[in-house]
Amino acid sequence: MPHFDFDYYQPKTLQEAVELFRLEQQKGKQPMFISGGTELLTLGRLNLVYTEAAIDLKNIAETREMAFEQDYLLLGGSLTLTAIEEANLFPLLTATASEVADHTARGKITVGGNICGQIFYREAVLPFLLSDSEVIIAGPEGMKVAEINQIFQQTLQLKKGEFLVALATHKKFIEAPFVSIKRRQQWDTGYPLITIAALKIDGGLRVAISGLCPFPFRSKNMEAVLNNREWPREEQIKRALEVLPQPIQSDVEGSSQYRLFVLQNLLQDVLQSFEDV
Repeated sequence: MPHFDFDYYQPKTLQEAVELFRLEQQKGKQPMFISGGTELLTLGRLNLVYTEAAIDLKNIAETREMAFEQDYLLLGGSLTLTAIEEANLFPLLTATASEVADHTARGKITVGGNICGQIFYREAVLPFLLSDSEVIIAGPEGMKVAEINQIFQQTLQLKKGEFLVALATHKKFIEAPFVSIKRRQQWDTGYPLITIAALKIDGGLRVAISGLCPFPFRSKNMEAVLNNREWPREEQIKRALEVLPQPIQSDVEGSSQYRLFVLQNLLQDVLQSFEDV
């Protein structure tokens, strides 16, 4: 458990959650929205997260929705990774999310918690970045919808008192050919080193990466290079590595040089996978 006391709330509606946040702020407290609570418990023990009021969103119906509405798949932010994996309505998300942590943890980690968390991997966001998904947000100004590639800049850019309700993804991206690969330093155990997700849509390859930088990202500069068929594959990869975001992560799991070496091989695998697609 965290080394601090906090009030715990379970609102039943979006409006109640927004109002609770406002009231706790008025009291001079530091409220926090949670949906799974795993990061609060884990990082709270390390004094890396602090709150005086945890507002748990998982009892709000809109945050647990999982259904197709016309041509869009709507996934609530409080859905656990296990629930998403078992339903398998978004195969690329299933493949990516099924590699997060272990089976027990995935039963508690939510897709919204993973995307909005502080741990820099946040692999669950990669399929949404590739799919131009829309983010549904609630806050003091009401409901709003934003394109994820506009509002996710290293982190989901939420204003004070806002929270992620759900994500909407068009079915054409869900049906597109894809690949998702995770590399760990210690094979099937330990923390991830790099996760790469890719899909091909409208004749073009899209790529998103987690673990390379201190934030997950999709780079259109990289995609432009990888889609340039005038260059041989080795030249594509060399140039793609030259336009990566900075900085490159270096920690006990792997140095920046080793991460770049791993990414180079992953890009080879991705390009090979789509060679005949």
